[in-house]
Amino acid sequence: MLIFMPDGAYFLDLQCVLLHFMALTLEEIKTPIAKEMDAFEVKFRASMKTNVFLLDRVMSYIVKRKGKQMRPMFVFLSAGASGLISESTFHGASLIELLHTASLVHDDVVDSANYRRGFFSVNALWKNKAAVLVGDFLLSKGLLLSLEHNEYELLRIVSNAVKEMSEGELLQFEKARRLDITEDIYYEVIRQKTASLIASCCAVGASSSGAPEEVVAQMKQFGENVGMAFQIKDDLFDYGDDEIGKPLGIDIKEKKMTLPLIHALSKSSWWEKRKIIGTVSSNSHNPRKVKEVIEYVKASGGIAYAKQAMARYHQKALALLEDLPGSVYKDSLKQLVQFTIDRKS
Repeated sequence: MLIFMPDGAYFLDLQCVLLHFMALTLEEIKTPIAKEMDAFEVKFRASMKTNVFLLDRVMSYIVKRKGKQMRPMFVFLSAGASGLISESTFHGASLIELLHTASLVHDDVVDSANYRRGFFSVNALWKNKAAVLVGDFLLSKGLLLSLEHNEYELLRIVSNAVKEMSEGELLQFEKARRLDITEDIYYEVIRQKTASLIASCCAVGASSSGAPEEVVAQMKQFGENVGMAFQIKDDLFDYGDDEIGKPLGIDIKEKKMTLPLIHALSKSSWWEKRKIIGTVSSNSHNPRKVKEVIEYVKASGGIAYAKQAMARYHQKALALLEDLPGSVYKDSLKQLVQFTIDRKS
């Protein structure tokens, strides 16, 4: 049964509505895998140790400023929901976290970003050359981890994600110069850049649990839909409202075409479209002009449209879990999906 909400979003059933209002924390969601996550944390910190003083210093800095660790959670919960958590699951979670951390370090270099999660980025503190080498080190650690434990299937899954993430970045870079990203291109960019990694988390978890190929493929599709919803939520932060937070306009300042803006432009007259694109192209560092773009997008229905798209991917993700047997892992996986679209940062 679908239940429609006033803002245009809808939920798969009553259980989803209840989850929506429960607003569980990540600590509560990860209860079924709390011991595994604690053990993973110890193993992952140990794996980051190195005899090179500068490298060890950078690794320590990275580890101390880790994020929410949602991706390892997706690995462990997917494993528990589709089979049994094993030592292979720990290898998979480490491989994912190494890849994810490497991609963040490299992204900050590409974007010339000086901050990450409120702290100085690696490139801001140790310059681009060191940051690139640190990212390369993390990727090589992931490769060695896989080879040492003969985790060839997990390596295949994650390597495919690395390829797609790189392709997505380059596709966005190519299109951003002309500010001509269509909705179809936007979905392809976020599928490759963001959704491919979350898809690999869920596929790695299922594969490490001994699940059959069809279940691994199903979990990969589940993760892709979660990733699509996750990125649309991220893009909504740029416009902000009472539910999401204050307007920031970071994507506009960086000339990134996201779904709310793409939709607003598709509904605009030739003159309005030319004016908005001109502002994004030439006046994106003018706070007053950025605010004008934000207000235009809101008035054009771009925010509501993006929320509806996010809700569709959310629904698709939950539907893909229905065939899995009932378990605490499946319940937490549903709650984690809800958290990705309810989060405030």
